[in-house]
This record gives sequence, C-alpha cells and structure tokens, in this order.
Amino acid sequence: MPADRRRRRMPQQDRSRAMVERIIVAGHDVLLERGYEGASTNRIAQAAGISPGSLYQYFPDKDSIVAEVVDRWTDAMHARISRVFAQALEGPPTPLSVRDTLLELLDALDENPRLLRVLIEELPRSPDSRLAAFERRIDDLLAMWLRFHLRGRAARPVEAVSWILVRTVENVAVSYVLDRPVIDRAVVVDELTAMVTAYLREMTAG
Repeated sequence: MPADRRRRRMPQQDRSRAMVERIIVAGHDVLLERGYEGASTNRIAQAAGISPGSLYQYFPDKDSIVAEVVDRWTDAMHARISRVFAQALEGPPTPLSVRDTLLELLDALDENPRLLRVLIEELPRSPDSRLAAFERRIDDLLAMWLRFHLRGRAARPVEAVSWILVRTVENVAVSYVLDRPVIDRAVVVDELTAMVTAYLREMTAG
C-alpha cells in the first residue's frame, strides 16, 4: 500500500467530519454483516455511499476503520464499567456491590453481542489495543484496592489475584452473552457473585 495512505488524515471541516462518521458507521455495519475477513474498504465505501478514493483520504486501510469501531466500543465499555467498578471498590466487598458490577458488565456486553462476537472470535488480539488497556486498568484498580485492605498483613500476590479475577469474570460474562446457555441469567450472576465475594473476603479477612 502506498506510504501516503498509511497516515490517517484528520478531518478539519464539518463536511469532512460527517464523511468520516459515515465511514465509521458503515465500517461497523459491514463488520457485523460480513465479519472481519469479509469486510473490505470497497464494501465499506459502498455502504457509506462514497468512492474508495474518498475513503482512502481519511483511512489508509480496513484495519484503521475497524480499529476506530473497536475503540469507540471499548471507550463506551470503559466509561460504564470503570464507574460502577470504582464505586464497588470504595469499601469492603459485599454481595450487592459485586452483583451490581457484574450486572453492569453483562448489560454492557449484551448491548451488541454481534460486534462482541466479531471482536472476540475474529479480530487479532493486540497488547496495545484499547481493549487490552481497559483490562489492565481494571487490573490496576483491583490490585490497588487489595493492597489497601491487605496493608500490614501477610503478603499476597495481588497482581496475580487481580489478573485471575478480572479474566475469570470477563470470560464467564463473554461466554454467557455469546453462548446463551440454558441457565437463567440471575443464577449465573448470583453464583459468580458468591464466588468473587467469598474469594475477596477470604483474602481481606482478619
């Protein structure tokens, strides 16, 4: 691909910003309809009602459009989950605070399960992605909370505990949204709440 297409041009005028928005919306729709492999700049341009040349003025390739779609989804997730998660960590773990966090996570993931499936099953995972950064942010918040409640007690591997808990909850929530098991949602939330609460209380007791 020509080098001048690798650098994304930022829109300066309202008309240009509107075109970029159309491209991103079209990229989102094509990604859901065709999947990552089936999406292409030509299909995205067609869905946006513009020429491929116009698309290339603002996005160098398909991946740059997909990255913007993913970033927007991740930013929305981050805003929702970080807020309720930070509130839950203001005090000792309680079933109510843990349950509220899990419900918010499931609600957020379930808003767009088709996009979630594409992100989890089709897109290459990058340690530099916003999704990975979001996970690390939650890791850090939980680790900081654990250090505070473990102050002056026997050392525990808080980074490992945070990583395990965050990935366990994330994988259960994603699997529930994508697999739709014949298990009531409230049962899943209650059992996951009991597991997480018991583990955190065991770590911070005494």
